[in-house]
Amino acid sequence: MSRISKHNYYLDIAQTVAERGTCMRRLFGAIIVKDDVIVSTGYNGAPRGRKNCNELMDCIRDRLNIPRGERYEMCRSVHAEANAIIAAARERMLGSTLYMVCVSPKTGEILGGTNSCMMCKRQIINAGISTVIVRDTKEDYRIINVSDWVENDDSLSGQFGY
Repeated sequence: MSRISKHNYYLDIAQTVAERGTCMRRLFGAIIVKDDVIVSTGYNGAPRGRKNCNELMDCIRDRLNIPRGERYEMCRSVHAEANAIIAAARERMLGSTLYMVCVSPKTGEILGGTNSCMMCKRQIINAGISTVIVRDTKEDYRIINVSDWVENDDSLSGQFGY
């Protein structure tokens, strides 16, 4: 029996966290890890006390046909990465790794090729997180150096989406 890799171990946990998400489009789970200890977790959903889209059975972004990666001010949810950052102490995030998984709320399948939106990228940079690892399949993932987001500033391109 082969042992699961450390990255896939943490990605499995992030995938379980995603199951708490309340978005009707995509469920995201994120965990922040430093020194082999989970610092915090987050999933996407409406702010505390507000009704979630899955409770309202309505997604305004779907209703208005807004493409993925655009017009997040129209979304009721706080993103998984942002919720994980909100729940963590800054000193524990410095030099940490954020693991992220996206799954379909309809099928539970992993949705590969996702990335953090521009707003979450800015929060990850300012939190001092050094690496983001995103699951693409059950076994495959991408390792992103956050310093690349600083050097290759996508906010200057005028292109939206992810």
